[in-house]
Amino acid sequence: MDKRETQQTHKRILILCVDRDGDLETKADIKTPLLGRDTNVNGAVSLAIKDPEEPDANAMFEAVRLYDRLNKEKKSEETFEVATISGSDLGSVSADRKLVGELNSLLETFPATEVILVSDGYSDEAILPLVESRVPVSSVRRIVIKHSESIEETAAIFTKYARLLMDNPRYARIALGIPGILVFIFGLLWAIDNSGIYKGAISFYGMAIVIVLGTFLLFKGFGIDRSAKNFYKWARDYEPPPLLIQISNYTVIAGILCIAVSVYLGIANVNMSAAPFPEDLGGLLGAAPRIAAYFIKGIEDLLIVGTCIVLLGRSVRLYIERDSKLLRNAALIVSIAWFRWILDSTANLIYNPLYTDKPIASIDNPFFTTFLFTIVIGILIGIASILLIYIINKSNKDFFKKKSGEPGEL
Repeated sequence: MDKRETQQTHKRILILCVDRDGDLETKADIKTPLLGRDTNVNGAVSLAIKDPEEPDANAMFEAVRLYDRLNKEKKSEETFEVATISGSDLGSVSADRKLVGELNSLLETFPATEVILVSDGYSDEAILPLVESRVPVSSVRRIVIKHSESIEETAAIFTKYARLLMDNPRYARIALGIPGILVFIFGLLWAIDNSGIYKGAISFYGMAIVIVLGTFLLFKGFGIDRSAKNFYKWARDYEPPPLLIQISNYTVIAGILCIAVSVYLGIANVNMSAAPFPEDLGGLLGAAPRIAAYFIKGIEDLLIVGTCIVLLGRSVRLYIERDSKLLRNAALIVSIAWFRWILDSTANLIYNPLYTDKPIASIDNPFFTTFLFTIVIGILIGIASILLIYIINKSNKDFFKKKSGEPGEL
């Protein structure tokens, strides 16, 4: 029982140096794996002699140094060993398969319970998951020679993406194809320019490149390309609503356009009839009634027409949905149609050249009596509309009963 517990608590720790790119075999002609302190020292010396700038030699020396230090500090239940495995200069899958094979061979000779991984940077540490799948890794020691720590990582990332741009047809068309076309066109235009066939060809080419590049950056920066793509998807998948709904929508748009045009006509009427305008503030305030009257005269017809068209479009939708608001909408159309005469009498009241010297609110002023008449008639029309709505709504309850789920049938 004590012997079994001793075996379970005894730790065999392997200090493993990784040469993923296979420099030991390609440069120093040393077969791997290397197991043992002396073997690793000799291998590191041979590699350093062949290539003094090789970082893998320094990683091997660090593995040996770490082995010596841990051996001095080790406990009775610990055993340390140092080893080096080497991959292939082909990289990628070939290098990883060779490293895994050598690691399995080492574990058969020295069945480690844990591993301390020593590497010279990013590329060698890529094997870490492969090692951890076979034996626990208790520590990772990276050796950095007297240069920036991120140089190797940057070089590895740059190499990875450069290879992706070269080998992947999807990216190669953009990274290599388009610049190649531009360079070819530049050379062709250069030859044309130098031959005298067309002077200034390169200048036009440069301007075209700047315009195209600026347009591309503009589209990308403001997301115009994404908006255009989304609009295309919407237009492609768009399913038009029923005909009456379309008529309702178009009438609303037409009404809004009429209202917009009426504002323009009002301004144009002011500029044509009320000019010239006083330059001082007092004079401008005094001319305000005249300006307001001509503006109302200019907008009144098309403004009322546009508003009635908008309400008519809404009425079509309410009729389809059999909504009782249809009656209120119809009454509103009638009231707004009469509102045109109220606007006209208001414009005549606030400014009329024939009655500038008489009080506005006077029975002798025919424009004032007309204004009162239009207001009274408007109120009567409103009352009549309310009564009519009440009567129709009472007699057509079944029609205005709204169905759930979909609009009512016509």
